[in-house]
Amino acid sequence: ARDQGEPAFHVDAKSTRVGFDVAGPRLPFFNCAATGGKVEIDFQGNFTTENKGTVLLRHAYWEAKDETFRVLAGQTWDVISPLTPTTVMYSINWGAGNIGYRRAQFRGERYFAFSDTLLWTVQGSLNGNIIADVPNSFGSGTVIGDHSPWPVLMGRTALTFGDRGKGGLPITLGLSGHIGEVVYDFLAPPARDDVYLRTWSMNVDLRAPITERFGFQGEYFIGENLGAYLGGILQSVDLVYRRGIYSRGGWVQLWYDITPRLHSNVGYSLDDPLDRDLSSASGRRYNSVIWGNLIYDITKQFTVGLEVGSWRTLYVGKEPGESIRVEFMTKYTF
Repeated sequence: ARDQGEPAFHVDAKSTRVGFDVAGPRLPFFNCAATGGKVEIDFQGNFTTENKGTVLLRHAYWEAKDETFRVLAGQTWDVISPLTPTTVMYSINWGAGNIGYRRAQFRGERYFAFSDTLLWTVQGSLNGNIIADVPNSFGSGTVIGDHSPWPVLMGRTALTFGDRGKGGLPITLGLSGHIGEVVYDFLAPPARDDVYLRTWSMNVDLRAPITERFGFQGEYFIGENLGAYLGGILQSVDLVYRRGIYSRGGWVQLWYDITPRLHSNVGYSLDDPLDRDLSSASGRRYNSVIWGNLIYDITKQFTVGLEVGSWRTLYVGKEPGESIRVEFMTKYTF
């Protein structure tokens, strides 16, 4: 039988975020660098029930920084692929071309300001090794993931061109990547313990404001075993071939401020795993989305937005899935 799609209406308040920033003392031996920390949560920890949100830790870190360096310990955004598409959707096109998430890390950054119009940024981090396909591989009971003895290494270098002062329109081009290992125990015959599989990526990011009202940004990635980084359409390892799934993709977005309060965004995003790495009948081999939205600032604190997205997913041995998402959001910040 052919799978049938159905319309659905969803509403929830689980994206509500609560957090606080803490300002600490300055460090006298490091050019009086400022110290501080951040803790932030939302309520998306329970994905299955809309009115029973559970706490999800987003950020929890300490940092010291000034105009030339930054050091950080705790959980925050990945070093790789740092840009975020401007979407109303909570998941910001994860699994459809936008990779990178939040994880525990030790992080260092160095900024080299050669002039008022040229900045070189170097970033690196040691990261916790998150296993995406556990426990028991999506509940199948055929594989268990474990931590490797080494951290995941991430790095990024970026050049920023143009005036970085007030009213400036600097363009930033970045190159980033990561490499690490994940350990799997395959339980189904032939059983194998401690199978070490590599995870890696190479990524490019670009943000280019053209005028005060118009610009574009985007990212591109290639890599393998990317489920924990929200790539590969959330697939890491094929359970038959027992190897990492190679994938490539990215996204591009244009923005235009119609008025100082009314903002518009359009974009395209895709994630394309290598077909020959997929054996499962439920394997996802292509995912794409075209989206557009209007966001209006009623006040500086109160914002509303309306977004329409067209999604298309291709499967191994199944009919394509297509979806039109219409989303409305309200946001009050304080």
